[in-house]
Amino acid sequence: MLPTPPRWFAHRGGGSLAPENTLAGIRLAASLGYRAVEFDVMLNANGTPVLIHDETLERTTNGRGSVCAASDSYLFSLDAGNGEPVPRFVDAVALCLEYGLLANVEIKPAAGYELVTAAVVAREAARLWQGASVPPLLSSFSLLALAEARRVAPHLQYGVLFDEVPDDWAEQVARLGAVSLHCNARRLADATLAEARGIGVPVLCYTVNSVAQARTLFERGVSSIFTDRLDLFVQETSAYKGLHLPG
Repeated sequence: MLPTPPRWFAHRGGGSLAPENTLAGIRLAASLGYRAVEFDVMLNANGTPVLIHDETLERTTNGRGSVCAASDSYLFSLDAGNGEPVPRFVDAVALCLEYGLLANVEIKPAAGYELVTAAVVAREAARLWQGASVPPLLSSFSLLALAEARRVAPHLQYGVLFDEVPDDWAEQVARLGAVSLHCNARRLADATLAEARGIGVPVLCYTVNSVAQARTLFERGVSSIFTDRLDLFVQETSAYKGLHLPG
């Protein structure tokens, strides 16, 4: 069972305040008082797990082509924003351990690489967080990837991730041995929340960028939210009873 998670996760590291999925973003989130960060992990051509969201390089770096075709030497020469390199998974884990952050690691396989990506990420997560006081939470939209990750590292914590939660979500959670349900905040039904509450599964929602929306979600029973607006919540949460940054 997942211990009560922090209410606030910094989405893709530093949200909108830093280049996404970078070490600078993780450092920024920690400096603002966040105790939890979310980031995406994919494999490159060398099989190295790296932090990046898209299957292609153009949107978030000055490179071109697909991530899974990019070698270490090419990928780590790129600028992911403000001079930040594309981080290796191992370096992001080291930062999370240094700052005592809960990491929600989204396994983000390129199409056709679900099994190998899940196996590598799960194996590395188990190794890097071995004995840690704050273990990671691994999630994915790919149920195939989650099943493979759990096969490789059954002792880790897993979250099932949906855009729109299907009717059989609880069966999927049980089948995968998952501890949390992650979903689109705008598509979360009250019936899903009631069912989750009844079986003790915390619900984590993405991507929430207004205090009003966050307040409504918490009042409905959502456990945690992922946000890009780290600055907004640092400034505004104290104005609303029940909305507090961790720390």
